[in-house]
Amino acid sequence: MRGAESSSRSAWQDGPVTIASSLRAPGDTAAVRKARGAFFTPEPITRFIADWAIRSWDDRVLEPSAGDAAFLVDAVRRLRDLGVETPKVEGIEIHDYSARIARQRIREAGGTGRVSVSDFFEVSPRRQYDAVIGNPPYLRYQDWSGSMRERSRAAALTAGVRLTGLASSWAAFTIQSAMFLRPGGRLGLVLPAELLSVNYAAPVRRFLFEHFRSIDLVLFEKQVFDEAEADTLLLLADGYLDGDTDHARVRQVYDADHLSTAGESVAWSPGDPSDKWVGSLTKLEATHVLDDLVRTGEMTGLRTWGNTALGIVTGNNRYFALTSERVEELGLEATDIIPLSPPGSGHLRELALDTASLRSLDGDGRATWLFRPDGEPSSAAQAYIDYGEKTGVHAAYKCRVRSTWWRVPYLRPADLLLTYMNADAVRIVTNEARVHHLNSVHGVYVEPGLSKMARDLLPLASLNSVTMLSGELTGRSYGGGILKMEPREADRWLMPSPDLVWRKQEELRRVRRQVLQLLRAGQLGKATRIIDDVLFADRLLPHELVDVRDAHVGLQSRRTTRSKRG
Repeated sequence: MRGAESSSRSAWQDGPVTIASSLRAPGDTAAVRKARGAFFTPEPITRFIADWAIRSWDDRVLEPSAGDAAFLVDAVRRLRDLGVETPKVEGIEIHDYSARIARQRIREAGGTGRVSVSDFFEVSPRRQYDAVIGNPPYLRYQDWSGSMRERSRAAALTAGVRLTGLASSWAAFTIQSAMFLRPGGRLGLVLPAELLSVNYAAPVRRFLFEHFRSIDLVLFEKQVFDEAEADTLLLLADGYLDGDTDHARVRQVYDADHLSTAGESVAWSPGDPSDKWVGSLTKLEATHVLDDLVRTGEMTGLRTWGNTALGIVTGNNRYFALTSERVEELGLEATDIIPLSPPGSGHLRELALDTASLRSLDGDGRATWLFRPDGEPSSAAQAYIDYGEKTGVHAAYKCRVRSTWWRVPYLRPADLLLTYMNADAVRIVTNEARVHHLNSVHGVYVEPGLSKMARDLLPLASLNSVTMLSGELTGRSYGGGILKMEPREADRWLMPSPDLVWRKQEELRRVRRQVLQLLRAGQLGKATRIIDDVLFADRLLPHELVDVRDAHVGLQSRRTTRSKRG
């Protein structure tokens, strides 16, 4: 999401500024721009941010990722509205051809612009701007590497912000941009919604609360940048070094065209600025219910029940995960294979994975065996190993770093299996079949003394609205509407406490069959209401449960709606 690029709906598209698109460098395709994190910024967004950030005729304005000046063009328009005859604006751009287009677009808009060609992280911050606006380049950590990554982390460190190696490009860019502001200045940026939820953004969140007098967030229901495959928000931070804040004001709009009709903002305060800000999307009444249930010990993090661990990383699932038909074809012996939950997690949508379910999956041609010879491989296994070396399986990184490339490391079968990537909701199922699991799911190893109750009842008890809402708040929402739950996040995912499950165990067992039938019919919502009645009928008032359910549905709908195109 890089404000560098001109909007396809530019306010100047009917005038001479359209020459910018004709001057685009040969070969500067959408794929090339995406590789450097550059995406078109819709004109309603550039206009909205310019109007918010620029408040006086003498404001100095900087766009630190200028591209072909989408934001600076609107800055010129805004300054002219404020009475400046020939506004002067400034930008920094790493791409030479885009910088040339930017200068021309600024002239055609009626202003003058100094757009320097440089790596933003090599420019020493100068606290001389009243407004820094733009759309930082969006490159995920796997594409953000080498010397540029190191320069960006070093730049953030000068502001006292230590970013991890997992941080995407926008994180350091946000910190560096703020460093160019005068005291009292304003920062208006288009950022990925990762700001709200990812762990690596924790120091960015803290920095913003500690260095600005006020924070406003504008959230979109509809995805703004289809090419970026990332959800977007607007960060409006005001009053740099004029004090700190303990809350943010949050507004939500459907899309960029509805910015001018945004409703009232809602104030939201995190427990700690570095905590995830996903709670900003939820009514305070619902979060108060969660906090109260934790305070009274009726809800607790999953870590109370046990430890969540990653699954097996084979290095090549196509080679190591085998169907029964393939095992027979290869002539493998029992000592060459171990039972496996098939790749993926779509089959983990009931209460348990038992032997009957495993046989059914096996009959459907799913891979229910893992190639993992115990001790000396059989002659058939050795032949398969030779085949793997002949076809280059052993050269894959995860295989290559093992002392014996075909001996996959694994833990004992987990007590419970936890789904990692989810379209609807995170699920826990009992591992009755005692199979091993790949890294497409997580395993939960229950604490001694809780094993029987957890295996019997926790998957059932977890199907309640409080746990569902907590899953949305604790997990991470990614492009495509997928909710991911990492082991460290699962530790904090709220479950009914062992004491509550113990007190409600007979009632839970009575509704088990009914809930299972509803799950098999795809009616998760009805199943959840039954568990709500069992666990909370004597604890929560009806309107409190409604608040929790509405909050869960709202977050889930927002996540899945943003995944839709068009």
